[in-house]
Amino acid sequence: MSFELVNTIAAVGTFVVIGASAVAAVVQLRHMRAATELAAVLSVERDFRSSELQEALRYVQSDLPFRMRDASYRLELEAIGFADSRVHLELNVLNWFNELGTLLKNKIVAADPFMDMFGRLVVHYWDLLAPVVAVMRRKRGDSQYHNFEYLAHYAREWMKEHPTGLFPARMHRGPLPDPWREEDAAAKGLPRR
Repeated sequence: MSFELVNTIAAVGTFVVIGASAVAAVVQLRHMRAATELAAVLSVERDFRSSELQEALRYVQSDLPFRMRDASYRLELEAIGFADSRVHLELNVLNWFNELGTLLKNKIVAADPFMDMFGRLVVHYWDLLAPVVAVMRRKRGDSQYHNFEYLAHYAREWMKEHPTGLFPARMHRGPLPDPWREEDAAAKGLPRR
């Protein structure tokens, strides 16, 4: 064999080894990214189930609309500086959703599974909390809870594109039994179907 042929074979062999190493590295990076996304989603789910956040979510839905009618309550939110999250439980919810927005915006979690799990919840709570954010932004500026705002806009757009979530289009959806429909409609004074 000539010296040039040996060099050519060695160069091709080196190229193959380097190419195989690159492919293996890409596969390993994909697995690491999937593991990171899974850990982030599981952490979000764990936080969502915590008693502290559940209490704050309940507070936002039931008590906050009444509390926001109180000018002194609003002034506490408007003031620059510390707002007590033991009094203003809505801050716990705002902070949690803001963190979720950061995760999505920075692509730490994949949008589709995240939105499938939390999209409707995000929009619902943004609608409830937007007046609070407006009060806080009076002095703090538009950057206050901007990642939550981003998340809510993203969720609205995602839900327009996926009105049934990620339910497979080829799958048949069967009827759901609703044995109390007529009884509940009568209790509300609604027309029966």
